[in-house]
Amino acid sequence: MHCLLRQHSIVFLVLVLGGIAMHVSDPDVPSSLDALRLEGNLSFHDVSLAAKDFGNRFRFLPSAVLHPVSVSDIAAVIKHVFQMGPSSKLTVAARGHGHSLQGQAQADGGVVIHMESLRGGGTRVHAGERPYVDASGGELWINVLLECLKHGLAPKSWTDYLHLTIGGTLSNAGISGQAFRHGPQISNVHQLQIVTGKGELLTCSTEENAALFHAALGGLGQFGVITRARIALEPAPEMVKWIRVLYSDFSSFTEDQEMLISARETFDYIEGFVIINRTGLLNNWRSSFNPQDPVQASRFDSDGRILFCLEMTKNFNRDEADVMHQRVEALLSRLRYIPSTLFQSEVTYLEFLDRVHVSEVKLRSKGLWEVPHPWLNLLIPGTRIKDFAEEVFGKILTDSNNGPILLYPLRKSKWDNRTSAVIPDEEVFYLVAFLSSASSSSDHDGLERALKQNDKILDFCKKAGIQMKQYLPHYTTQEEWKAHFGDRWELFAHRKGIYDPLSILAPGQGIFRKVVRSS
Repeated sequence: MHCLLRQHSIVFLVLVLGGIAMHVSDPDVPSSLDALRLEGNLSFHDVSLAAKDFGNRFRFLPSAVLHPVSVSDIAAVIKHVFQMGPSSKLTVAARGHGHSLQGQAQADGGVVIHMESLRGGGTRVHAGERPYVDASGGELWINVLLECLKHGLAPKSWTDYLHLTIGGTLSNAGISGQAFRHGPQISNVHQLQIVTGKGELLTCSTEENAALFHAALGGLGQFGVITRARIALEPAPEMVKWIRVLYSDFSSFTEDQEMLISARETFDYIEGFVIINRTGLLNNWRSSFNPQDPVQASRFDSDGRILFCLEMTKNFNRDEADVMHQRVEALLSRLRYIPSTLFQSEVTYLEFLDRVHVSEVKLRSKGLWEVPHPWLNLLIPGTRIKDFAEEVFGKILTDSNNGPILLYPLRKSKWDNRTSAVIPDEEVFYLVAFLSSASSSSDHDGLERALKQNDKILDFCKKAGIQMKQYLPHYTTQEEWKAHFGDRWELFAHRKGIYDPLSILAPGQGIFRKVVRSS
């Protein structure tokens, strides 16, 4: 491999919220890594993209970016860093599609693995009684879906946005409106291929290397880099009946949601949204949905109100449309929504699952995608969701104009408690996601307001004794991480010591710090 940069003693200024962090790169890094024989390549020059993510708030420049062609490239780099021992400051982070919010996939002065370069093995669909797909950890879910649909199959559980990598979502959990039925994405994995923090390549499942398998799922990248995954599939429907309705009463809204997620005959996808003081809400829906009663819908006024949207879908094939319509009508008859707000649409399964990408294209065209996203995702115990809503909606938050607010229930029994994912200790708990965006990359006031709102929400939860857990968590001290994991911290830390004893991997999470000793 040609030496790309021998003299690499450059001072980088890294913009971080609240100040400037100085990073002086290690001049020994290029010469150390340059000796490795790889199928792919290491870049020491063009590394700025690896210091950027969807959150657009934290930027830490790495010393190098690995563009792997094969899994052996990843193993070679991690093994090399491991063998350098504790005298080296080098760390390694796997970066998928860059959708992290707070620098979790960055490595300050370290090596970032560009996982989308990894195409080893391709995407292979296996049909049969228990169909599954084998895919690269760097593959996007949208591409996995497109390949599976060629065989009339699809994964069971999703995220709302499909332009994320498999390894990225499986390192967190992967949740959307199907999770009440199938569990999160980490509950639908048969097997993983992982490169540990020692550079070992291991295949793992519930039968083989089970401890690593469960550790890596929801493990925030702490135990290894997920290079391949075997994911459960089901027959894919052709079409989706897509429905939205509004509620003005929070109790009716949540009670109906909880009834639906516990019913045997129910919808295939169930999510909720909180809408505060939005003008012309139903008129906006008309671009994608048809009102059941156009006259009454046109008279509905959303100004100055706190409303709750229930969004549901029913999957069907075209030759089953009549039966589907009967089932939908029966389900809707059990709900207590505002009658004039019933809106419906029929789209292909692909169009529904990839719906957020349509919004992405529009936002990118207006320059509103690559802006700061101070998101806050909380998992709230079901017994406290009303207390939470009474304080937050209308008091701490007076409008929802800065981004969607999701609120929908999940079921603990659909999650595997052997994984590293942390959830509340109640059968029914709610995802409440505040998906705020700044109005531009220079909207510092808007960003500061959103961050202060997040702090107020977290402070209220603490004072009210609401035992919530953060999803996609970000903490700055190990004490906070210990509180997050609770009685599972000891096992989490023990597994870290086994699979990544030098704390090389995923430094951007801030859970474990690499201890550097003088040689």
